[in-house]
Amino acid sequence: MIVLSRHAAISDDELEISAIRAQGAGGQHVNKSATAIHLRFDIRASSLPEYYKSRLLAASHHLITAEGVVIIKAQEYRSQEMNREAALKRLENLIRELTVEEKARRPTRPTLASKRRRLEGKAQRSATKALRGKVR
Repeated sequence: MIVLSRHAAISDDELEISAIRAQGAGGQHVNKSATAIHLRFDIRASSLPEYYKSRLLAASHHLITAEGVVIIKAQEYRSQEMNREAALKRLENLIRELTVEEKARRPTRPTLASKRRRLEGKAQRSATKALRGKVR
């Protein structure tokens, strides 16, 4: 079970986890052991609150298909259990990342002192450049 907050959690029966053979170079066991994990999570059929569902479905992310299914393939480790934990952690991080509320930006105005400093700097640069001219 993945607990996202007090109101949102994903139970294990909502996740479709299957073991597959990992890609890439391997040793003697490469064609025998299925250590990679293929995790599928259907957002629409989940028990997540509507807020989470709408945020996830609206997001444009390479792990979310057009049908609203999250597909994660974990094959970093040589052990199936560690890959399973990595896939679950990646799903949790994805959901947390896509459902965070961004703080609204409040426009600010420059202070009087900063305006003065800017104008003094401009005047100083202007005077320096004026001295670079031809001597008469």
